[in-house]
Amino acid sequence: MTVALAAAGLLLVSGTCTSAAQDRAGTVAAPAGENGGLSGAAPCPGLDGFTCSTLNVPLDHRGRTPGRLGLKVAMAGNAEAPKGVLLFLTGGPGQPGVPFAARIRDRMAPVLKDYRLVMIDQRGTGAGALQCPRLQKEMGASDLTPPTEQAVKECAAANGEQRRFYSTGDTVADLELLRRALGVRKMTLDGVSYGTYTATRYALAHPNRVARLVLDSVVPQTGYDPMDLAALRAAPRVLREACAAIECTTDPAADLAKVVDTYGNGVDVIDALTTWGFVDPDYAEMIDALHRAAEGDPGLLRGLIAGTRQGNAATAEELSQGLHASTLCLDGRYPWGRSDAPMAGRREALEKAGAELTPRDYGPFDAATATGLGSMLSCLHWPPTPAPPLPSPHRRLPGSVPVLLLGGDRDLSTPVEWLYDQKKLTPRAEVVVVEGAAHSVQSRAASDEGREAVYDFLLRR
Repeated sequence: MTVALAAAGLLLVSGTCTSAAQDRAGTVAAPAGENGGLSGAAPCPGLDGFTCSTLNVPLDHRGRTPGRLGLKVAMAGNAEAPKGVLLFLTGGPGQPGVPFAARIRDRMAPVLKDYRLVMIDQRGTGAGALQCPRLQKEMGASDLTPPTEQAVKECAAANGEQRRFYSTGDTVADLELLRRALGVRKMTLDGVSYGTYTATRYALAHPNRVARLVLDSVVPQTGYDPMDLAALRAAPRVLREACAAIECTTDPAADLAKVVDTYGNGVDVIDALTTWGFVDPDYAEMIDALHRAAEGDPGLLRGLIAGTRQGNAATAEELSQGLHASTLCLDGRYPWGRSDAPMAGRREALEKAGAELTPRDYGPFDAATATGLGSMLSCLHWPPTPAPPLPSPHRRLPGSVPVLLLGGDRDLSTPVEWLYDQKKLTPRAEVVVVEGAAHSVQSRAASDEGREAVYDFLLRR
């Protein structure tokens, strides 16, 4: 569910606390006595018309643990824009915002006379990225590549007790402090991928502070499914639609099922397919590779899998796997429970959940795929950590907030089935699904249909 991946240039598009362990975690110093304020305003290097400042926030919004974080913020100069602030939220979790300000400014240019574009490096990202060298090397920018148990445990140990302060709820509290620091009554939020989940959680927590919501490549407010069952079931549909578009002569869904059954490589295949949507939403080379493998020649498929793994390499500053694990483990619901569940019994609970799955649940894949994905295994090995409260999964977004739900029908990172799950909980939502597009429609789609829908929605009276 990352906004984008590092492969072949696929990226889209915290503060020093009081202990040495917190320093090692990669936090950025925040000036004393300035929690909730912006400081250090200066022109953003290489970004004309933007001012960069530091938003100073408490490490612990509950006030029980000392420490502050300094979050970098980039703000366009038109502070008096008639429609106010447009806060654009990137994804991951683990991706910074400020490095993508120029790209988003270009993509959103038709609305930026009316809106003031603001972007933020959320806690644990960018210069304040949570650093986990081994986990970073093993997973790169992927959600699905399985990490080793040792890499996960090293990451949790490196971040220590502060890992409890990197949930989406903590980021939502940071965004409310940002709104106050900007001096605006309401903000318009545009989120992509995990950014949609953050934006929705902000709207649930502060409904009277949201003017509009754009949710692009939707992660529903009910949360990320660590088994990724919607994507597993969607893969045959996506491949058949792509096959029709390129007029291929094979049945990629049948080939996919045979490959997984023959080689037992479901995790590798869904990981590679998810990445490939960023490279080519027609999946042409993948369709060919699946057919060859189904016919007994897996060489090309193995090469593409290896290539996507290599191409997914990313630094923590580009997408922090330490933050990714911290947030997903705190936010998630797993077969063993929440992040505070004891280690004993977790593996047994996961195996039991896998045994209860049926082919209807995972489509052409298998139970081993559903229970062996990277985000699931990261949290399986994540040490018990106090679980933050979550909003009710059935709570509706307020009808007073206009919402645009945007997706691509070829997306396997955040399949459109998730978009329709969110629609059930969003009374005023408009839906735009762009044919032939994959993840991050505003940034990456070849068609302008999605972007034009966003412009129309944002400029509407």
